Amino acid sequence: MSTYGIGGSTIEAELNAIKPIAHLVKPIEKGEYQDRIAKACRLMKSEGAQVMYLHAGSNLFYFTGTRWHPSERMVGALLFANGNVRYIAPEFERRTVLDFMTIKGEVRCWEENENPCELLIKILDENEIYSGDLLIDESTPFFITDGILKVSQAIKLVNAKSVIATCRMVKSEAEIAIIKHAMYITLEVQKATAKILRKDITVKEVVDFVHEAHKRYGIATGSYFCIVLFGVDTSFPHGVKTPGNLKLNDMVIVDTGCVLHDYISDITRTYVFGEANDLQLKIWNIEKEAQQAAFEASQIGNTCSSIDDATRVVLEKHGLGPDYKLPGLPHRTGHGIGLDIHEYPYIVRGNKTVLKPGMCFSIEPMICVPNKFGVRLEDHIFMTEEGPKWFTEPAYSIEDPFGFSK
Repeated sequence: MSTYGIGGSTIEAELNAIKPIAHLVKPIEKGEYQDRIAKACRLMKSEGAQVMYLHAGSNLFYFTGTRWHPSERMVGALLFANGNVRYIAPEFERRTVLDFMTIKGEVRCWEENENPCELLIKILDENEIYSGDLLIDESTPFFITDGILKVSQAIKLVNAKSVIATCRMVKSEAEIAIIKHAMYITLEVQKATAKILRKDITVKEVVDFVHEAHKRYGIATGSYFCIVLFGVDTSFPHGVKTPGNLKLNDMVIVDTGCVLHDYISDITRTYVFGEANDLQLKIWNIEKEAQQAAFEASQIGNTCSSIDDATRVVLEKHGLGPDYKLPGLPHRTGHGIGLDIHEYPYIVRGNKTVLKPGMCFSIEPMICVPNKFGVRLEDHIFMTEEGPKWFTEPAYSIEDPFGFSK
């Protein structure tokens, strides 16, 4: 069996061939953050909610454009249904918050010896919210939710998922453009990675190459993550403690992505270094069929659950599974992507979320054959009025994963 694009090159040659292109897509502009706040406020009003707490991290950034990593200190914002934003932060961070801020709002601060939860309740009181529901970002740490409830028994904490997930699940044209460009870069890195493989290459050499290749494309932070597995190690979805070096006729999994303008790419390719045996070829082709079935089930009006169901119908037809049993698919079929690598919607049995234009998610129905190998083909789609569209062209065949022979 001939192979195409697997091995035959060097790390130096592939890195030298890369030209930076990350700059060719624009970041999210301020007006979009304002639109997101407006949408959130409409949803809050429809639910009769007056205020929502956004914690440091991707949710605070999504609505306000304020980048802040969560820590043991409360940093966040209260978004009121009238569109007003009140930031909460330590006093010594005031100037930094102002510097990072995109959507303007008053910054209310607490000293290190003060209780920030008391300040939060004080801000609610100043806005004549003395009791009732406080929608709360579900990523908020327990020490904050517990602290709020100890300060005020009149406030009821309610999961803000109905507002936050509804907003974040549906991507704008600008978001989709960024994700598409990031995915393109990662797919090009995947192609180059396959070319550098050689007998006895180490996982570290490949991981380091993937990181540097992303940087050469203009991604300053390099790889956001990278999973490289050879041989039997590929039967473990997220890797092993001590990975082995590459041997002839090993199955290879490379799962990686990058961050471009805060949005994440995530692509997995699986192929054989050498010549595939009958079982490897059979399972790879079933994986390809299952991925295509999930794509075809991704239609406007269908549920996320129906996509996972369509995947498992294919697997069970070929004697795999059933359900999450091995050999077969031990996890969900996919996950949403955006500012977080895993976010709503989740493509899993029982999820009745209905597909809408703008939703973006992975299709990766990995097949694990214990003690032998695994196959994961992961590409993402974005939903349109006409149906699903691939961000990246799916793998072509086990011997020609990138379609070089076409």
